[in-house]
Amino acid sequence: MKIGRHLFVGMAAAVVSLAGTNVPAEQQKSKEPIKIARHDWSGNLVTTGIAKAILEEAGYNVELLQAEYMGMWPGLESGDIHLAVEIWSTSAGELMEASVATGQTENLGEIGLTGLDRWWYPKYVQESCPGLPDWQALNDCAELFSTPLTAPKGRLLLFPAAWGGFDDERVEALKLNYEIVRAGSEAALYAEVQSAIRRDAPILAWFYEPHWAPQRFDGDWIDLPPYSDACYDDPSWGSNPDMAYDCAKPSGPIWKVAWSGLKQSWPDAHTIISEMELNNAEIGDMIGAVDLDGRDADDVVAEWIAANEDRWRAWLP
Repeated sequence: MKIGRHLFVGMAAAVVSLAGTNVPAEQQKSKEPIKIARHDWSGNLVTTGIAKAILEEAGYNVELLQAEYMGMWPGLESGDIHLAVEIWSTSAGELMEASVATGQTENLGEIGLTGLDRWWYPKYVQESCPGLPDWQALNDCAELFSTPLTAPKGRLLLFPAAWGGFDDERVEALKLNYEIVRAGSEAALYAEVQSAIRRDAPILAWFYEPHWAPQRFDGDWIDLPPYSDACYDDPSWGSNPDMAYDCAKPSGPIWKVAWSGLKQSWPDAHTIISEMELNNAEIGDMIGAVDLDGRDADDVVAEWIAANEDRWRAWLP
């Protein structure tokens, strides 16, 4: 899969050390910590938290590193980062494939989640824009989705630019009369969506799964032209013969990737993470507990660990 714009930055800027292990020193399998990349969205707090907790239960010293999603690959290849457990094929698939091809990283398989990200609107907007969810109705309804800052263009509220996705190119290729406005964070994006829903105000925004928002808000995805590899690679494929990306984003699996030295340095950890498997529904519920209920992610993870002991212990060698 192709990915959006990205910038490779130095590891000093791309990675920040976070919490260390909870394993007593005498029980640790090694003093050197296994370093797991953590990213800036709520679902990743959960998936990396689960990986950390299980590895600690197995006796490993574990450290979380706050890492830039698109910029962490040199760190994985050098062994400065040992694991990343949530690589979306829809946004970073090409980077992952290129990294694995170097022989310095290894794909440990799917985590069991299917990634989907689309443009979304609340169901009550349908009455004012009856042509939805067909994307061709968007220009007819641009004024409906406009704001004082974007009028006469409609507004498409998106995620931070560092997450990739080619939405700027998609809007241009489909000749949509919309201006992209990027939220400063995932929390800011969903706060604005919630505010619009409380007021029954029109809003066109980016949603993704696994996440609580598509489960809890009554809405629908925009039907864009179906995805094809050719849509991203061959401008002559779609409705605009001069531009690529005139189609929906792909959906696809979410992967676990490791530094190639993980298996030799921590073979049991390699096995555990390879076996680790979650599902969209449970992760969506856990994200909701963090974002909506205001619970600490570590507490939500600890609750999952306690409730699923038979399941995760089966992943241990």
